[in-house]
Amino acid sequence: MESYKYTAQAYDGSKHKGVVEASDQYDAISKIKLNYPIVETCTMIKKTRLDDILGFELTKGFSGQDLALLCQQCAIILKSGVSIGQCVTMVADQTKNKKIKKQLTKTSEDINQGNSIAKSFEKNCPDFPITFFETIRAGEESGTLVKSFEALESFYIKSDKVKKKLKSALSYPIFVLCIAIVVLIVIMAFVVPQLTQTFADMGGELPVITKILIVTSEFFQHYWLGIFIGFAMIFIAFKIITHNEQGKLWWSRISLKLPVIGNIQTLHACEQFADTLSSLMASGILVDKAIDTTAKVMDNYIFKREVYAMADKIRTGKTMVEAMNQCPYFPDIMKTMVAVGEKTGSVEVSLQTIAAYYTSEYDNATQKALSKVEPTMMIFLALFAGFIVISIYLPMFTMYDLF
Repeated sequence: MESYKYTAQAYDGSKHKGVVEASDQYDAISKIKLNYPIVETCTMIKKTRLDDILGFELTKGFSGQDLALLCQQCAIILKSGVSIGQCVTMVADQTKNKKIKKQLTKTSEDINQGNSIAKSFEKNCPDFPITFFETIRAGEESGTLVKSFEALESFYIKSDKVKKKLKSALSYPIFVLCIAIVVLIVIMAFVVPQLTQTFADMGGELPVITKILIVTSEFFQHYWLGIFIGFAMIFIAFKIITHNEQGKLWWSRISLKLPVIGNIQTLHACEQFADTLSSLMASGILVDKAIDTTAKVMDNYIFKREVYAMADKIRTGKTMVEAMNQCPYFPDIMKTMVAVGEKTGSVEVSLQTIAAYYTSEYDNATQKALSKVEPTMMIFLALFAGFIVISIYLPMFTMYDLF
């Protein structure tokens, strides 16, 4: 339950202020109108940090594994003959994530009041992905909710595995990079200035490499704020440029043409398209609507536009392969496999095969790219360390020769 503050007018025209507890804003307004016919304002009272600490109202997010578990529980409970409203209530009671628990409780209340299942989830679970809502809607309309939840469970398990593999592969290079940045800051801000003073006290002409190190250190010391502001401005400018239609298209085209990264993005888009579409079609969603929903979850903007265009072409009577053939970004092997699926009447199976193939290719390409990043970083760190050591010791040897 949430707290809502309100201002309202009574029958005699007098104004009143107060606080009411309700499950949502609509429920709050209904309760207020029992006493006051005109509701002027009704806003939810946001809890402060102290409220969060005292009330343990944590709003942490949730992973694909959480969604997979939710779908698995719903499928099992529904198979036992329990109604969907009671099913969602039971799942909510078992859920440890407080955010999901609250959202599912509100959803079950709406469903028990006779509202649409998909609309109830959309209204109360805004953080859930669109594939969840569309798949549940298809299952609700066709009477195959169990099948829809099972398809979603499989889909989220696969998606979570891919994300975990990528995070695991990226963790070591990111750790090394962070350590390198910290070491660079410490050396440039604290070590080199001390050495500079030592060299100045000793006198004599410093080697060129040492002078470069000192100048670089002084530059970082005096202009660190400008460097930070410069990077921040570049980041903000990038966000502004890529916020509009033309900017998104520009960046998507560039990213697809980049060496290594472009290939990885293409493989990921193919895997995302085939995996999402096969899961939606397995739930009984019509092809054009399934492709429309798939377009909404595509990460690369160019692929998103092309998939939207595919849905429009299918509505005009074209087959999936004919629509895909007009998209230059999908690989030929993918188009061929979809064509075979259409001829044999097993598009869903073909898409599942394509998803498995491109998931493997995407994983291999990512691992291969990262395997090159790690030694490159090590070489860079070795060169940097060598530069520091030579810059420090060379003037010392020079000074000893003078004596």
